[in-house]
Amino acid sequence: MHLTTKTMNATLTRDGRVTIPKHIWDLLGLGAGSPVVFKLTDDEQVLLLAADREPSPGRFGRFRDVATVKMSTDDIMALTRGKGQGRSG
Repeated sequence: MHLTTKTMNATLTRDGRVTIPKHIWDLLGLGAGSPVVFKLTDDEQVLLLAADREPSPGRFGRFRDVATVKMSTDDIMALTRGKGQGRSG
């Protein structure tokens, strides 16, 4: 993977604060109070990342709690196996 890098200078304040440029806020989808993560790489680079606000839902997370038909697991398994439809196997 090839990363394009851009350098931006900032000054560390006496109490350890650095101002993050507005276009970086926008790029990362940050707002006031947004959590961020500083990640130190093996080659001693520091990455600034937007922290996950919620755990990733995974591949099928968007389908959770959207079913409109109330069926038991046994009913669903019977349908997927074709029971009662004259199939064998």
